[in-house]
Amino acid sequence: MIMLVFSAISFFIMLFLGVCMYAGFSATSRQEITQSTQKLMEQTGENLEDYLVRMRQISDAVYYNVIKENDFLGQDKEIQQGMNLLYGANRDNLRSIAIYNDYGSLMAAEPVASQKEDPDVTRQGWYKRAVSEMENMHFSTPHIQNLFDDNTLRYYWVISLSRVVEFTEGGDPRTGVLLVDMDYSNISRMMNQINASDNGQYFYLCDSNGQIIYHTRQMQIENGIFRENSRRAAGYKDGVYDEISEGEHRKVIVNTISYTGWKLVGVIPYSVFNHGMFNIRYFIIILMLLMAMMLVVINQIVSDRISSPILKLNDSVKEYEAGKHPQIYIGGSMEIRHLGDSIQRSYERIDLLMRRIVMEQNERRKSELAALQSQINPHFLYNALDSITWMIEGERNDEAVFMISQLAKLFRISLSKGRTVICIGDEIQHAQSYMNIQKIRYKKSFTFEFDVDTSIYSCCIVKLVLQPILENAINYGISGTEDNGEIRVTGRKEGGNIVLSVIDNGIGMPQEEVDLLLTDSKHIHKKGSGVGLVNVNNRIKILFGKEYGLTVESEPDEGTAVSICIPEVPFTQENRKVIEKGHLFSEQK
Repeated sequence: MIMLVFSAISFFIMLFLGVCMYAGFSATSRQEITQSTQKLMEQTGENLEDYLVRMRQISDAVYYNVIKENDFLGQDKEIQQGMNLLYGANRDNLRSIAIYNDYGSLMAAEPVASQKEDPDVTRQGWYKRAVSEMENMHFSTPHIQNLFDDNTLRYYWVISLSRVVEFTEGGDPRTGVLLVDMDYSNISRMMNQINASDNGQYFYLCDSNGQIIYHTRQMQIENGIFRENSRRAAGYKDGVYDEISEGEHRKVIVNTISYTGWKLVGVIPYSVFNHGMFNIRYFIIILMLLMAMMLVVINQIVSDRISSPILKLNDSVKEYEAGKHPQIYIGGSMEIRHLGDSIQRSYERIDLLMRRIVMEQNERRKSELAALQSQINPHFLYNALDSITWMIEGERNDEAVFMISQLAKLFRISLSKGRTVICIGDEIQHAQSYMNIQKIRYKKSFTFEFDVDTSIYSCCIVKLVLQPILENAINYGISGTEDNGEIRVTGRKEGGNIVLSVIDNGIGMPQEEVDLLLTDSKHIHKKGSGVGLVNVNNRIKILFGKEYGLTVESEPDEGTAVSICIPEVPFTQENRKVIEKGHLFSEQK
């Protein structure tokens, strides 16, 4: 359970950390891609600005060094020569240089070529923009150069730089338009270089009105297959924007080209970011798997260090509860050691208290037994002595001698050197002496018989248990009969136990009195010795256990049978001491 809890907590922590790491790496990756794209666009923008600045410089050189310094009426050769020098120096970047008057007529051009018939340049967009805004230079969108015929049947894409100029013709100042056609391939080459990636990211160029100057999907846009939000991008200031185009979420980066108002636009679909995160995603997954394996091992070690001492402590407690009395396990962390030590001390205290309780119970049993034995009424002794006195006075000396000898045997066994447990043989001898005395006292009004198996003579019994039963048989049983009574004592082994029975043919008793006979009820009148059956029953149970004791069977006018059930224990000094200390019953338990 500890390992499962630790593993679950570790899993959720790793999952949370993995999500946070992925989100952090994703944000960092997007930021890095965006920043690298911005830097690339800045570099490309600078290259475009440098190129356009050179074109402006060419236009300024033609205007100030050629047009302003010469008269078109008498200095055609110098003008042409100056334009030729400028064109030759920038041949790689230019397609043509031309000067038109305010009527749209060609004044000079380089390279020298024949103008197509009636091109009507006044209708050209570059011409109109120059005339409408005379103070500025104007860059057109890419178009095919259609003014001159160079006999090669080739058409070139150009971007026209136009401006209004003042020139002198025959000393008179006039206005016209200077046209510098830049080679579009240079701009296209710059844009192709930054569009070399095939991951979905691309860049395009548009003017301030959103008209496309360069796009990787130029043909698709013109054919209506693809749409670009160039007009929206033209309205953006320089920066990074999120937008959705054609259902695709993407980032748009805008960079303005100086002097022209053109917008260099970079488009980064979010799929580019996700594609860049694949490797990071795999790295995080592998890292989490490695961490999970490490945490499983660590959790196993930690849970073992925590649970192993607890399980050992639990096992030792279970063994103790089963009665094996092992040493309580004391180990592990400080808290578990303290717990084991506390349990050990508690069990030691419990054992000490139990021993004290057992000792107290034994002492109490001894006291109860002594009290029970002390209940023997000396009335029997007085009667026996009176009978002896009467015999001596009547000169019945032989009977007196017999009576005294039987009384001596009786008291010798009764005293038994203060012992409580004697052998069954002595108890039978004691009972026979008692019956001999009583038979003389009652003038032989009854007969008795002892039918005891001699094999049980060497077994243990509580002394003075037959005498009270015989006394009750005489007093309650046969004393009320008209005929001579009969008392029979038997003893046999039965299933590991010994059963001694006293059977008389007296008046008997109903079952109601039998049920109350062993309860010390006040309804039963005790006579004779005064010990009674309750005394005997209690003494047997104290020393041998609650499952042993007396049983009484009786029928009115039929007689009574009282049986003593005790365990079969050989009489030895060791067994005697064990029984007298009350340990026999606890050992059996």
